[in-house]
Order: sequence, then structure tokens, then C-alpha cells
Amino acid sequence: MTPSPYAADAPPGRMPRSLPGFLALRYLRPRRSFVSVITLLSLLGVTLGVLVLVVVLAVMAGFERELQEKIIGFNAHLVVSNGEVLQHPEREIARLLKEPGVEGAAPFVSGPVLAEYADRITTPILRGIDPEAELAVIPLRRYLVAGKYNLQADSVLVGDEWAKRNGATVGDRVVIYAPRHLQALRESADSGRKSIPLPTELEISGIFRTGLFEYDSSFFLTSLRNAQYLYSLGHGVHGIALRVKDPMAADRLKAKLNTSFAPPMEAITWMDQNRPLFTAIAVEKATMAVILFFIILVAAFGLCSTLITITAQKRREIGLLKALGATDSQVLAIFIVHGLVVGLLGTTLGLLLAAVTLPNLNLLRDLIERVVGIDLFSADVYHFATIPVVIDLPQILGIAFTAILLCVCAAWIPAWNAARILPANALRYE
Repeated sequence: MTPSPYAADAPPGRMPRSLPGFLALRYLRPRRSFVSVITLLSLLGVTLGVLVLVVVLAVMAGFERELQEKIIGFNAHLVVSNGEVLQHPEREIARLLKEPGVEGAAPFVSGPVLAEYADRITTPILRGIDPEAELAVIPLRRYLVAGKYNLQADSVLVGDEWAKRNGATVGDRVVIYAPRHLQALRESADSGRKSIPLPTELEISGIFRTGLFEYDSSFFLTSLRNAQYLYSLGHGVHGIALRVKDPMAADRLKAKLNTSFAPPMEAITWMDQNRPLFTAIAVEKATMAVILFFIILVAAFGLCSTLITITAQKRREIGLLKALGATDSQVLAIFIVHGLVVGLLGTTLGLLLAAVTLPNLNLLRDLIERVVGIDLFSADVYHFATIPVVIDLPQILGIAFTAILLCVCAAWIPAWNAARILPANALRYE
């Protein structure tokens, strides 16, 4: 008779230390039973939960990164203003350019106007800029898709979404009604004169595309002189736009500048201006993580039910093991190791599938679109030619650790019940 390898080195009355791992792996072997099916489904649940959670969070992180890059690209990193009209901005600009970390500064005028084109009225935001100084703050030339970067005389740049919706092209003229015209109309009515102020016509010299619908559909760019005239500001401006070396650290420079400014002058960052948008993304990200986390949680409950069933079926065997000398901790370890192995296998398979899926996500999207016949990721809606992905290693490790921990915790209740079985009760009717 061949001696058992698990009992060769074990002292009398004690079970070998490798017993929990041996039995846990044996229970995982596929058999034609209901318990084996539940175990397999639990394993698949963990795999799918890890896969979906990693992919979805990577895509949402990609959206956030792309959105940040587009906002930073078309907006100043810092804006200095007093909430009204800033007179003599040249002196303030000269002082700000001496600040460490400031790479560019330019004055601007910004506000809503009425634009009439082809018998249609729209309400874009008109931004008046110094064409040369602005290039040190925002690289506008790279966004041009038609025409030239020319803001001389009565010229204006419009977004491509606005141009598409209104059928406008380079060389067309847009009629602008601004606060100056409304003010002149009110003064004419107060004085009893019947003269009507003439609107201003601007010629479209170029069309830009930033990739964000809000900017491309509702922003006009013209010269600072035109905007000052349309808003009756004289030589004043609404603020000063700054470009800094590190946009993500703009808060530190903002705090430093605000300590040197006299109220109501203050500096605000691009993050302050877009905080509601990034807050909404963060909330959506957290919500999706919680919802998808329930996939892993359901798999953990399935594993728990599997182990409870195994405990009931193997009650006699557990009693026999304890009668032969197995300790409570060894019996406990059998089911804990079972849960650990399911968690490790499911998490590993999920991470491997995610590693295959993420690089081929756009190919998978194209395949689904061809089969279903639906545009799942329209560039006209999302303004991204491809699905952006950002792989965050700490986040992936956190997902893997959580999945494994849930499986171990799910195994704890049946393991505790199994460890408390008394040999006398389990073997009473044997």
C-alpha cells in the first residue's frame, strides 16, 4: 500500500499543513454538480466584474484627460480681473510677466452678443483679443481648419459647429449687435430722436475647431479694438489671461497672486472656471464604479452560497477530519483558501482580458457598429475620433485587491461554520 504524501511527515494526531490547500483545490475541480456550476459562475462573475470595472474606469479617465487638454488648450490657465472694467492693463501685464512660472499674458474682452447671419439670430460669446499677445497664452493657430489667423480690421474667427449650423464660410459677413448698439438705441429713445444705430458687420476670416462642442458652437474671436468698441470700454478690458508653466499647479500661483492683489482684483484658474464640469465627471466616475462593483459583489455572494452548500454536503467529511486531528484553524483555512483561489483566478483572468480589450477597444467598437448598425461613439456628439483610454496602475491594483478581499470575506462565514462543527455531532449517525 502506497503511503499518503500528506501524512508522511506529519506527527501522530495532527494533520499536515498542506491539507487546507489540497482540499480547497480539490473542491474547485469541475464536477457535474450544481455546486460546481455555482463555483464556475462565481469565478466568471469575478472575472467579468474586474474586466468591466477596469475598462470603464480607464475610458472615463481618458475622457477626463482629453477634456482637460482641450479646455487648457483653448482657455487661459489663469484669469486676472476685478469683476468690472480693468483700466490701463499694460502696467498690470508687465508686473505679471515678472512672476516666476508665468509664460505669457494678454488682455481680453469677453461677453455675449447678438449675431445675425442668413436671417438667423444666434447668441455667441464674443472674445476680443490682442492677436499677437494672445499667441503667447493660447496657440490659436493650431485650431484653424479654414481661412487664416487674421484679426485685422473688421475680421472675426468663428467655430466650425456654428459655421456648419448656419452654412457660413470664410469671406461671409456677420452682423453683430452688442451693448454699444443697445446703449445707443436707449439714448436715442430717451432723447426723442428717431435715429437708429447701425450694427457692426464683421467678415469671417477663419474657422476654428477645438473639439469641444461648447466652444465650437458659441465662440467668436475678434480683435481687442473691435471688442472694446462694441462694449464701449475705451482702452479698458475685462481681464488679463495668463499662461503658466504647469497648468495643474495653477492653484499655487493663484494663491500667491491673490495675496498681492487689492480687492476686488483676483485671479481664478481654469479649474475654478470649469469646476461644475469636472465635478460632474467625478460624480459619474464614482457612480459607475459603485454600480459595476456590484457585479463583483454578486459573484462574492455566489461564492458564499457555494461554500455554504459544500459545508452542508461535506459535513461528515469535516467531522471525520476533525476526529483525525484537524484543528479548527485548518478547517477554517480550507474554505478561506477556496475563496482566495477563486478571487485570484477571477481577478487574474479579468486583468488579462482587460489587457487585451483596452488596446483593441476601438476595433471592438467598429465591429459592434457593423453588426448592430448603430453608431455607438459618434464623433459629432463626443468630439473624439477614438475612444480615449488612460491606464491608472494604482487604480487597477486597487480593483484587484478589492475583488480578492471580497472573495476571501465571502468565504469567511461558511468557513467559520465549518470550523465549529463538532466531530461527535457530524458522525453521530454514521
